[in-house]
Order: sequence, then structure tokens, then C-alpha cells
Amino acid sequence: MKLILTEDVQRLGSQGDVVTVKDGYGRNFLIPSGKALPANAGNLARLQGKIKLEETRFRKDKSAAEEMAEKLNAVSCTVRVQADESDKLYGAVHERDIVAALADQAVEVDEHVIKLEEPIKMLGVYPVKIELFKDVFAEIKVWVIRE
Repeated sequence: MKLILTEDVQRLGSQGDVVTVKDGYGRNFLIPSGKALPANAGNLARLQGKIKLEETRFRKDKSAAEEMAEKLNAVSCTVRVQADESDKLYGAVHERDIVAALADQAVEVDEHVIKLEEPIKMLGVYPVKIELFKDVFAEIKVWVIRE
């Protein structure tokens, strides 16, 4: 049975590929779950239109993320914390603390896009990576200072 994949299917193909599968796999799993359509001219034309629309949306979103990354690269924020004499924090600076510090500067980001390898536990200046889109990153400076 020949099918057109409407989304990526592991070990079978990616969206838009025309694949040949066993009849039972196609009729009982791929078509009912919406992962594939029967391979005919009408379905192929409709899928190509959908793919072009998604590519346009992807490019638009990526360019918006790149513009935001340029703006964020110039941003630095300050997080005030309590620390002992050896500059070790009594707690740690997490993603939500950085989001709050950025919000004070009217910069809105989600805490899930901030990529800290581990929480910050010492006073100092740290570069923090923000993933705005697939393969689009910004880097801000976070100043962790004593309260």
C-alpha cells in the first residue's frame, strides 16, 4: 500500500514522503491515527500546500526569534541574593529568578527557554544561554550580587 506521510514517523520516513507499507499497518494504524493519507493526486497536492504554509510560518517565527536574540544579546540583569563571607550563596539562583530579574527590565521570557547547566551558587557574573527557537540562541549576562 502506498501512503503519503502527514508527519514524521520514526523508522519509516518524514512528512511528505511517499512510502510503501503493508496493508494492515497502513489501514489499521497510519491512516486512522492521521499520520498518513492514501497516495493519490488530490492528497499529494493538499499536503504540498500544507507543507508550504508550515515552511512559511517556520521562517517567519525563526526571523522573529533572531530579532529577539539580537535584542537579548545586549541585555544584562542583576539578581540580588544573600551570601556568606566566602561569596557562597545561602540558596541558589534558578531560571525563575532570572525571569523575575528580566521582568524588572520589561523583558518577558519563559523560564523553560533559559538553559542553565546547574543553578548558580556563587556571586559573580555568569553568561546564561536562552533558546528562543530551534538553533536560535541568545546569551545574556547575569550579575549575581550580595543583597
